Amino acid sequence: MIASQSPSSKNSGVIAPYGGTLVDLMVPIEQQEALKQSITKTLECSDRNACDVELLVVGGFSPERGFMHQADYEEVVKKNRTTSGYLFGLPIVMDTDRNDLELGDQVILTYKGQDLAIMEVEDKWEPDKVVEAQGCYGTTSIEHPAVRMIATERKRFYLGGKLLGLELPNRIFPCKTPSQVRSELPSGEDVVAFQCRNPIHRAHYELFTKALEASNVSKNGVVLVHPTCGPTQQDDIPGAIRFQTYERLAEEVKNPRIQWAYLPYAMHMAGPREALQHMIIRRNYGCTHFIIGRDMAGCKSSLNGEDFYGSYEAQNFARECAPELSMETVPSLNLVYTEEEGYVTAEHAEARGLHVKKLSGTQFRKMLRSGEEIPEWFAFSSVVEVLRAA
Repeated sequence: MIASQSPSSKNSGVIAPYGGTLVDLMVPIEQQEALKQSITKTLECSDRNACDVELLVVGGFSPERGFMHQADYEEVVKKNRTTSGYLFGLPIVMDTDRNDLELGDQVILTYKGQDLAIMEVEDKWEPDKVVEAQGCYGTTSIEHPAVRMIATERKRFYLGGKLLGLELPNRIFPCKTPSQVRSELPSGEDVVAFQCRNPIHRAHYELFTKALEASNVSKNGVVLVHPTCGPTQQDDIPGAIRFQTYERLAEEVKNPRIQWAYLPYAMHMAGPREALQHMIIRRNYGCTHFIIGRDMAGCKSSLNGEDFYGSYEAQNFARECAPELSMETVPSLNLVYTEEEGYVTAEHAEARGLHVKKLSGTQFRKMLRSGEEIPEWFAFSSVVEVLRAA
């Protein structure tokens, strides 16, 4: 297994990756052809698989160095930990229906015409997906998007084994590696991660800029705006469109304390478990703090509209895990827009009797479709322009 520590991960001014070493599984180009010559089996990756392969190869899932074996998979499902004791929110596995893949096989993982990695099949099993659903998502209801995903999209068998990276997926949105992001972070300063999977509106911007004023964030700390651009819920705006909104906004809003990067991660909408997964990934990208909102990565039943997780479940679980990750959480402020003072906390607005303006997501989408003018206090005009064009 090729695993090295990048120069940026040795920089004492940036938090160490989880496990102490930033995993790098990429094989030098001049060695790749010799490795591939004797391999005859290939396995095509899904969009979700490709995200997992990329994050494993570049160290986003450090200290993991390949797809999990059955023992690690089962421990993560039961206890959100690997057999070696590391925290992990959700299992990372390769799925297949292929009966011809056997233990010891070397397989080239392909994706849309690219050779992403070589995988050695070290374990193969048929998972109990009911147990996986209950352990990871707290429900076996097919109304949960991830339960539906593992039941209808993931294949019969799971494969575990080490990886050798060949190439990263070609994407519309260029995703910097953890090493690249780390090299651009200020030495010795706090880095606050902001996770999102939707276009950024004014309230989001106010939220992550105000997070820099939190008492546990250093005076010269920065925010890393780090949206996920992989597969997500069916009714979310596609990643390619979201990417355009982020690029336009980054160009429009110049702030030296805001940095941007994109994450090739497939959402599970797993609430507390996903909050932990995001924190581990962001530590590997050099973040010391993580903004966590109410009902983070939550979802609703498509049948009755009921939430699968409590409003503060993800916050509370992340807060419990943070010390072990050497990270701190920054609770998401409940911000509202007022006629008198602009964006303030809901508590401040209520205490002072300020006039709060509201615009629901449903109203916003209706105004987008009808061509109505959308107020600047709600959405950046550049973001609105991209969404209307799409």
